[in-house]
Amino acid sequence: MKRMKTWSIGGRTLKSRLFLGTGRFPNPQVMQEAIAASEAEVLTFAVRRVRLDAVEDDSVLQHIDAERFIFLPNTSGAGTADEAVRIARLARAAGIGNWVKVEISVADATLLPDPLETLRATERLVKEGFVVLPYTSDDPVLCKRLEEAGAAAVMPGGAPIGTGLGILNPYNIERIVEQAKVPVIVDAGIGTASDAALAMELGASAVLINTAVAKAKDPVAMARAFKLAVEAGREACLAGRVPKKKTATASSGYETLLSRLPGR
Repeated sequence: MKRMKTWSIGGRTLKSRLFLGTGRFPNPQVMQEAIAASEAEVLTFAVRRVRLDAVEDDSVLQHIDAERFIFLPNTSGAGTADEAVRIARLARAAGIGNWVKVEISVADATLLPDPLETLRATERLVKEGFVVLPYTSDDPVLCKRLEEAGAAAVMPGGAPIGTGLGILNPYNIERIVEQAKVPVIVDAGIGTASDAALAMELGASAVLINTAVAKAKDPVAMARAFKLAVEAGREACLAGRVPKKKTATASSGYETLLSRLPGR
């Protein structure tokens, strides 16, 4: 069966299914090497940490070739739809582009997204011509509402941001994937390569990683591991896994075993 090597989102064709965050790296050199090892094409960063008055001199963005990547600025730090919309407008006005990851949370302890404000911000930004990728909880109903509001993709979290707990509710991710007509990108909580492979096996279109790479003992090696895990998980999803059973089944059937006995 022929595999599709590319996919699209927001009118852009992509090869990589790994999105990479640019925060928390020990230094810009390690960040650059990790980006190269990951082969990611979409990079995300918090707008509030970027010098919008001089993007070319920003401590992070000055080390990234803007011609080679799609920037996905996020509205981290916003507590309301109004704040998220304002941040997105500032980023676009600064020339960063019209893609935006809507991220609105009100509780610092969990950083879980505010569902109502996220939906409101998505509706407004879509009307303003943004390519909106909202970060949301793993709620199938909310993900459907965001899609209906015009989101270019939905980004359910596997676990709270930065926890590294992996995918806490695989069932919900599967339900979200089954009903979605836009890409599903698992975002937040992924801790290691096997978590990313699971997300892809569940049918996700892509995963977004930051802390798991940036804070690894060897960020460059971990970025490479995530690249391979995403590819392997995608292939496994397309190949189709065997059904799960409660009883054992011999790999060679009973009749096959008998046929190999002497005298048969």
